[in-house]
This record gives sequence, C-alpha cells and structure tokens, in this order.
Amino acid sequence: MNEVTSPPDVAGDAAIAAAADRLLTAAATGIPVPPMRDLLDATDLKTAYAIQERLTAARLAGGATIVGRKIGLTSKAVQEQIGVDTPDFGVLFDDMAYADGDVLPADAILQPRAEAEIAFVLAGDLAEGELSYDQVREAIDYAVTAIEICGSRIADWKIAFGDTVADNASAGAYVLGSERRRLDEFEPREVTMSMSIDDVEVSTGTGAACLGDPVNAVQWLARYARDFGEPLRAGQLILSGALGPMRPIAAGNTVRSTVSGLGSVAFSVGK
Repeated sequence: MNEVTSPPDVAGDAAIAAAADRLLTAAATGIPVPPMRDLLDATDLKTAYAIQERLTAARLAGGATIVGRKIGLTSKAVQEQIGVDTPDFGVLFDDMAYADGDVLPADAILQPRAEAEIAFVLAGDLAEGELSYDQVREAIDYAVTAIEICGSRIADWKIAFGDTVADNASAGAYVLGSERRRLDEFEPREVTMSMSIDDVEVSTGTGAACLGDPVNAVQWLARYARDFGEPLRAGQLILSGALGPMRPIAAGNTVRSTVSGLGSVAFSVGK
C-alpha cells in the first residue's frame, strides 16, 4: 500500500477560488472547460483537494448531503497513463444515487463514462487505531455490485492528476445493485467482472485489478481520509474503484455489469 505523503504547500487562495469557479461554471452551463494548468500544478495535491473542498462546500450549500466517498485511479494502467503512483478520492452526494434499472437523464453528467466496481457500506467508523487490513474488513457491513458513471468538467477528458482531484475525482453518479453480500460470503479480490453496453461486452476485469484487492483500496482511503481530517464513518458508502476499463456512454445506451458472487446491476441513459 502507498503511504500518505505530505503534499506540497497550497497555492494562493485566489487561484483556488478561480479554479473552483471555473469548474462550477462548467457544471452550471454544461460546457466543459480547458485543463487548469494555468492555475494548478498537475502534482500539487494539496491545492487540488482544496479546490475539491470548495466544490463540496458549494454542493452542501445547495442542499446536497454527503453519503460517502469514491476511490479513483486504482488501476496500475490508469495510474501509469496519468503519471502517478497513488489513487485519489472524491465525495459522494445523495443526489448522485440511482437504483438498479433506473434511467439516467442524458444531460445529467458531462462527458459520461461508465466503470464497474464493488461498493461497500460501512458498519463501523474507521477513525482510530492502525487502520489495518483486518480492521477495515471488520468495519465493512456488506458489499453490492455497482456502476460508477464518471464525468469530467475538463474538455475532452484531457486531465492531469490535479485536474481530476480538483474535479471531485471525476465523480458523476452511481448505480447500486440490490443483492447484498457480507465478506464471509465472497472474496472481493477473487471476483470477475463483465460490463456490457447494449448487450455487447465492452469491459472485463477482476477484483485483483483494484489495488490487488478492493479492500486494499478502502484501507488506503481510510488512512488518507483520516489524515485529511474527515475519517470514514459508519453508514457511509464507498465506491472502491474500477475492476476493468472505463467506457464512454451516450444517450439511449443500456449498461449492465455482472460481478461474480454479487450479481448484476444495470441502468439506461435517457434519449
């Protein structure tokens, strides 16, 4: 597991405010914006998370409620593509949630892409102690299969690490399956996944593709979130990261993911 390292000093508050305003404008207008390289160094994580906090504050002021976190960049291939060696995380809000079989409005997410994941719901806080692998497993109540609909307010997904962190780790929406499994009923690292768009298989993968074990991803998040000052709490939902490649989706598509031991989940995109 990667240890949390001290990010560089935060850039000026004016740059943070300008970057947050740029992303909020993109969300409000539905028009993606250029990468924020004029305001944000691609490796300056402290500044990127400060921008993310501004976006979170704006969502909360608008009436949204935080229900959990998402973990991104858990695949070694994606990390190498962006030039990093660590995941990132974003915030999940109540209005991002969709149920199995729901229709996602076509204009709900900018530049949407779908990826299949395992979602965990916590039974206990992860705020004290070593936050060992075993402690994290014991804190998990149950798991469900999930599809995350990622979105980017950065034009053409031309993101560096700082861009996606600032943009709430490219979080958009998520769809949860209805079958719940405890960790004594299946082993997350051993699952296989298949995701299809309009009945054509477009992505496959395994639990081991997510940091070697999706529980490893939750452990990484638990440690980082605590150091960040916002520990994971009982009842929160955690999207643990992609089990296979992310794929673009469009109006009219039907997306389905099947994860061995967890069942299937599907949604459609409105026209």
